[in-house]
Amino acid sequence: MIAITLPDGSVKQFDAGITPMEVAISISEGFARNVISASFNDTTIESSTPLTEDGNLILYTWRDTKGKQAFWHSSAHIMAQALEEMFPGIKLTIGPAIENGFYYDIDLVNNTISEKDLKPIEDKMLEIARGKHVFTLRESSKADALEYYRKQGNEYKVALIENLEDGTITFCDHDNFTDLCRGGHIPNTGIVKAIKLMSIAGAYWRGDEKNKQLTRIYGISFPKQKELKEYLALLEEAKKRDHRKLGKELELFTFSQKVGQGLPLWLPKGAALRERLENFLKKAQKKAGYEMVISPHIGNKELYVTSGHYEKYGADSFQAIKTPNEGEEFLLKPMNCPHHCEMFNSKPWSYKDLPKRFAEFGTVYRYEQSGELHGLTRVRGFTQDDAHIFCMPDQLDEEFKKVIDLVLYVFGSLGFENFTAQVSLRDPNNPDKYIGSDENWEKAEKAILNATIEKGLDYVVETGEAAFYGPKLDFMVKDALGRSWQLGTIQVDYNLPERFKLEYKGSDNEMHRPVMIHRAPFGSMERFIAILLEHTGGNFPLWLMPEQVSILSLSEKYEKYAQKVFNVLENNEIRALIDNRNETIGKKIREAEMNKIPYMLIIGEQEENENSVSVRKHSEGDLGSMTVEALSKMINDEIDKNKKEFIV
Repeated sequence: MIAITLPDGSVKQFDAGITPMEVAISISEGFARNVISASFNDTTIESSTPLTEDGNLILYTWRDTKGKQAFWHSSAHIMAQALEEMFPGIKLTIGPAIENGFYYDIDLVNNTISEKDLKPIEDKMLEIARGKHVFTLRESSKADALEYYRKQGNEYKVALIENLEDGTITFCDHDNFTDLCRGGHIPNTGIVKAIKLMSIAGAYWRGDEKNKQLTRIYGISFPKQKELKEYLALLEEAKKRDHRKLGKELELFTFSQKVGQGLPLWLPKGAALRERLENFLKKAQKKAGYEMVISPHIGNKELYVTSGHYEKYGADSFQAIKTPNEGEEFLLKPMNCPHHCEMFNSKPWSYKDLPKRFAEFGTVYRYEQSGELHGLTRVRGFTQDDAHIFCMPDQLDEEFKKVIDLVLYVFGSLGFENFTAQVSLRDPNNPDKYIGSDENWEKAEKAILNATIEKGLDYVVETGEAAFYGPKLDFMVKDALGRSWQLGTIQVDYNLPERFKLEYKGSDNEMHRPVMIHRAPFGSMERFIAILLEHTGGNFPLWLMPEQVSILSLSEKYEKYAQKVFNVLENNEIRALIDNRNETIGKKIREAEMNKIPYMLIIGEQEENENSVSVRKHSEGDLGSMTVEALSKMINDEIDKNKKEFIV
C-alpha cells in the first residue's frame, strides 16, 4: 500500500500502481470526468501514470493553470501532427504552452505557410481531435532518440537531445504521431473541442538571431466552443483598449524611428499624466520618510562590475561608452541600485540614522531585441519609481511591511483591486544564477515570507523566479479584462551591501552591514501607464485625467462667460479647456467623448443668464443644470472619494 496526500491534507491508502485518474474516481466520478492532468511530488505527470510510492498528489482540471498548460501543450502536439501531414518535409522544433494558448516553431524547409492556411490547419486539428487518440508517454534511451531524429534529418531535435541526460528522455505518442516530450498531457485528443490559430510569426532557433529563423504558429484551444467565442470577444475588447492605439488617440506618447526603437517620446498630455503620477507617489513617500535623490544616466563600468550587473547582463546590453582616456569605459545605467549604494557610502552612518530611504524616478536603459519591443510595455529606456531602503537587520520586518502598505495604497488609488502576491525564491538546483551566500539567501527568503503572511496577502510561491541578487515579492494584478500583469516589486538584498562594503556603526560601537530593500510600486512608469491605459480603456481616475472638463460654448457670443467658468474651475484646482471653435455643439460633444473628457459643460444664453452650466458626463449623458460652484464641489468630492490620503 502507498499513502497519497491530497491538497486538503487528507491521506488515502491505495495499492501501488494506482493512477491519478483512478484516485480521482475514488473521490468522485463527476470530479474525475473533469480531471485532465496531475502532479506528483511537484513533478508533472500523466493522469495515467502509475503511482508506486508515498507522495503528494494534485489533480488538475481545466479551471487550474496547470490544467490549462497540459491542455494547450497537448494541443500543440495536435497542431504538429496536422502540420506534418499537410506540409511533408517540415522539421519540428519545440511547441510549449504559453500564458494564453500555445505555439509551435517549425522549419518549413521547402514549404510555405500563410494566413490563408490557418483555417485548413484548424480543420485538420479538429479532425484529429475527434479521433479521441490517447496520449501515451514512453521512455527512450539517448542513443535511440538520437538515431530516430538523425534518420529524419531533424538537427533541431538532435540538438535538444544532446543536452539531455540518458535516462531522462521521453516521447509522447498519439494516433500515428510521435514527438520528443517531457510530459504533462490531457488523457486524449477528444477533450479538445474548439481551436483557433491566431497568427504566424518569425522566431530564431533558441532565441538567437545568429541562428536560422523559424516559423512560429500561435494558437489557442478550449474544451467548449462557447469558451472560444468568449475569448475572441475578449480579444476584440482588448484591441479597443490597446495602449498603443489609445496613446495615439489621446496624444499621450509617440515613437520615432529617427529617435530609435523602444525609446518613447512623451507628449504634453502624457508628460502631465506622468508628472501627476510621480507627484502622487512623492507625496506618499515623503510621509513615509523617503528622501529624493538623483543619479546620472551613465556610470563607470566598474560600478556595474562591482554590483554584478555587468557579469549577468553585460554581453546582452548596450555596449560600453568609451572616452578619450584610454581604458575608461562607461555604461548606460541599467539599474539605479548601484548608484544609491554609492550615495549611502558617501558618509559614515550610525544606527541612529537608520533606516535611510533613498527614492528616485530614475531612467534606466536595457537593450531589448527589436522583436521583443512592444509599445510601452517593453522598451529600451524606462523610468523606475525606484527606492532603496538601508536598514538594520532587526528593522527589516517592519520596513518590509511598510513598503507593502505603500504598494497597497497605490493600487487602491488607481483601481487595481484584484491582485495576488508572488513570492519569488531562488532555484536551489541552479546556484550559478545567483550571487551571495546560502545564509544570506535563507535570511532574505524567510523575511519576505514572514512579512507576506503577517500582512495576510493572498500569495503563491514561485521557485526560480528570484532576482540574481535576492528574493522578491511581486504583485500580480488582474485588469478589467481578467489579464494578469506583474506590477510592483519588493526585494530583500543582503548581497549588494556586501559587494559595496556598506557599513554603519552599531550601538555596540562596532561596524555592521545594513540590509537593503529594493522597491518600485509602479515598476516602471512606462509599463504602469500602458497597463493602466488598458485597464481603464483611457478613462483614468478623475484625479489623474489630463483634462477633467471641456467647456463647450454654443457660439462666440458666450466666450467671455466660458472664460469666467474656466477661471472658477481653475481656482478650484480643476483642469479645464475651452472649445470655442466654430463647430456644431454635436460635433464638439462627440469629439470630447472620443477624447474621454470626464465632464462637458454646455454654455449658451440660458446658462449665462442663470449663471449656470449644463453638464454632461462622459459615457453617461446629461446631468442637468447646476452652478459652477456646485459642479466644482461634485468633481472634488469624486476625486477625494477615489484618491485617499496615505496614512503612515
